Amino acid sequence: MAFVQVLPRRLASWIAAEPDWDQVYVEQLPRVLNFFRYRLGHTADVEDLTARTFEKAWRARHRYRRDLAGFSTWLLTIARNVAIDHLRARQRYDRLDLAAAVPSPDHTPEQQAVHQSEAQRLAALLATLEPRQRELIAMKYGADMTNRAIAHATGLSESNVGTILHRAVETLRGRW
Repeated sequence: MAFVQVLPRRLASWIAAEPDWDQVYVEQLPRVLNFFRYRLGHTADVEDLTARTFEKAWRARHRYRRDLAGFSTWLLTIARNVAIDHLRARQRYDRLDLAAAVPSPDHTPEQQAVHQSEAQRLAALLATLEPRQRELIAMKYGADMTNRAIAHATGLSESNVGTILHRAVETLRGRW
């Protein structure tokens, strides 16, 4: 009898746990898009892969378990796997110097030129890093993930993620 009484409450809490997909899309789109921009750089590919990520998340929404990870971590893990699949299908890696930032219309042409020059310089420096360092930097700064979320998504320890990121940033600072 107790099981029968508990089941409707658990079912109701599970249904209530279903995220509002409109809100998820609005909140997570910039993070996923930036992750792909840092990782790949091609605007057309970035938009396609972002759409594919949300499509896969929608199809796999019944497999999301909030007790294992936060929703954004789960979504960015899907994005990471989509990026890996995309890169494997192409069998080559694009240069990160193609990841120029999109200029903002609020800035003057001089500010845009300086920003683009610095973005190209940073992309060239990022290309000199190891692939694992580039991926962690894309997750940390492109997707705005925490070290804990990156560790969960990659299978590395949280301290290892922090160490790799620290060394990569120090290398970039030294070369800047």
